[in-house]
Amino acid sequence: MIDKFKNWLGIEGLKVDLLIPESIKAEDGFVDGRLVFTTKQMQTVSRIELTIHEKYSRGRGRDTKVDEYLIGSISMDDSFEVKAFQETYIDFALPFDLDSSSIDQLGEKNILAKGIAKAAKAIHNVSSEYKVTVRAKVKGTALDPFDEQWLSIIR
Repeated sequence: MIDKFKNWLGIEGLKVDLLIPESIKAEDGFVDGRLVFTTKQMQTVSRIELTIHEKYSRGRGRDTKVDEYLIGSISMDDSFEVKAFQETYIDFALPFDLDSSSIDQLGEKNILAKGIAKAAKAIHNVSSEYKVTVRAKVKGTALDPFDEQWLSIIR
């Protein structure tokens, strides 16, 4: 009885680990990575959802504004089994589309404008952080295993 309840909640169930590089180039347009699945008892994964979000913040103190944007996502609907005490690997390429802010667009015009854009970003305390998240749907569980990693995208 306790084992069924723990399995339903995902306790001691399937674990997913996200392996991605610490940084990538923006012109690549995608994140290459690997998912590692482990479990103590055989489980069936029915769906994998990968997303990448940009956390865009600007301003200082009370005037700080933060927005979060979904810049890429993929879903894999191929069902597969993860055997007990064996690692299962899934490689992926997660495409993303970065929107340029008005300051970034100014910096792309020429070398002089790039310096002005950099100074404007520093004055307004503009920064972007990127987070990749994986969520796996497991048959027979109520809580889905997930993992997330922060990533640096170099423009």
